[in-house]
Amino acid sequence: MNPVIIAGPCVIESAELLDTVARELVRINSLLGTDIIFKASFDKANRTSISSFRGPGLERGLQMLADIKSRYGLRILTDIHESWQAAPVGEVADVLQIPAFLCRQTDLLVAAARTGRTVNIKKAQFLSGRDMSYPVEKARDAGAADVWLTERGNMFGYNNLVVDFRNIPDMLGIVPTVIMDCTHSVQRPGGSDGKTGGDRRFVPQMALAAKAFGATGWFFEVHPDPDRGLSDAANMLELDKLESVVRKLVEQ
Repeated sequence: MNPVIIAGPCVIESAELLDTVARELVRINSLLGTDIIFKASFDKANRTSISSFRGPGLERGLQMLADIKSRYGLRILTDIHESWQAAPVGEVADVLQIPAFLCRQTDLLVAAARTGRTVNIKKAQFLSGRDMSYPVEKARDAGAADVWLTERGNMFGYNNLVVDFRNIPDMLGIVPTVIMDCTHSVQRPGGSDGKTGGDRRFVPQMALAAKAFGATGWFFEVHPDPDRGLSDAANMLELDKLESVVRKLVEQ
């Protein structure tokens, strides 16, 4: 089975940013024979501060993602935060992503499943890998044919995350596609004066460690100038480093 690779900016900042990232993903796909899925959020509904940038919203954001899909032929993944968003998002996105904090929300899982699209459920920071059998059961019971799980670390307070890579084989016992979120796992949630901090230096190591534990996919938030990014600036990987990391993952 070919690995699932997901990459894109944390949030839709501008059409120019989406074009810049999409062109690089197309180049990498052509060079390495990959099929990287384009990711960006139309709304970051769980920002630390009320004053933080959230994105263009559902209507404008979906149009921008549809433009990327049409122009570059890339598959699209984006998050939903409320059950009513599932149907319109399913008209554009190939994969609907359930945010980690919301992975137990039954109505959200059911609505995503009923679109007929792939559902990617991110493991909550407060759950074990084995606990994810229950969200998967909800999605499958609602008709989802293809469910993925994503590891993104566990939180024990103190503005930090710890990754227990044993969660990956545990979740592989539930679904065949388990993705390592290599950028959110290096976060320091709320640890940077009203916003999330982190350390992108460890992103490549997170990816390789997950490969050793059997991960079948990888998730990267990328940006041409991460420090100027409007969300998750400290964690996003520099866009020009993505090819090198992906090459190490797909080449034996």
